[in-house]
Amino acid sequence: MPRSIWRGVMSFGMVAIPVRLYLATESTSKVSFNLLCPEHKSRIKNKRWCVEGDHEVAWSEVVRGYEYEKGSYVELTDEDLEKLPLRSSKAIDISGFVKDEELPGALYYQSAYYLEPEKSAEKPYALLNQTLAKTGRIAIAKFALRDRERLVSVRPLDGALLMNTLHWPDEIRSTEDLDVPESVKVSPAELKMAENLVNMMATDFEPEEYKDEYKQAVMKLVEAKVEKREVIEAPEPETETTVVDLMSALKASVEKAKKGEAKTKRATSSSRAARKKAS
Repeated sequence: MPRSIWRGVMSFGMVAIPVRLYLATESTSKVSFNLLCPEHKSRIKNKRWCVEGDHEVAWSEVVRGYEYEKGSYVELTDEDLEKLPLRSSKAIDISGFVKDEELPGALYYQSAYYLEPEKSAEKPYALLNQTLAKTGRIAIAKFALRDRERLVSVRPLDGALLMNTLHWPDEIRSTEDLDVPESVKVSPAELKMAENLVNMMATDFEPEEYKDEYKQAVMKLVEAKVEKREVIEAPEPETETTVVDLMSALKASVEKAKKGEAKTKRATSSSRAARKKAS
């Protein structure tokens, strides 16, 4: 496990749990590009430039400021921010426990972190973990990290506690301004056909089956350019029969799904037969 990014106390009621915070995800699939000069193929550097004094400013000399009115700033130091009267800067203070279904996760969730107990806090950590699992509740708390106070949730995951940062309510945009259909009629036959298609395409979520094809394609492109080989372009998508209406599209999709299902079954049967023959 890498180094923790924060150490402090998580509390609920009068129970205090000293914990360490770790990132739960990493950007291994991210492709990073550098900005280059088109003539010399050398990297572009960004300079911190003072507009008023017309000179470069060293990173060590840069200060933080807040624009309280147009063109007017007040300087805020690290010491100023550390002295803010926020309990959340020193602790993860659980304020309540909500039902899982009450939290619209797809809309609210941001980053994920693991919470690990200090050796002296293993029992209260296990107590909270097991209590959340038994009650089906999620802990809600406030927590200050990297110059921001955040709303967070804490839930059990594989024996550990997972903390997710959440969007504040005023950060969530309403759907009211979207031009979405309100009174479009869908026939029972169309709905039934769509349900059949969904059921035929139903599957278990296996994250390992999904690969970042963009990263792989970029790395192959880089390899080809370095070795001055021919760059292989992506094949054109298969030409499909033009569908004149929704029902025809659904029927065509179901037929395509059936063929794919039959192909998968044949491949599975062949694989089993091969394993049986080998044994």
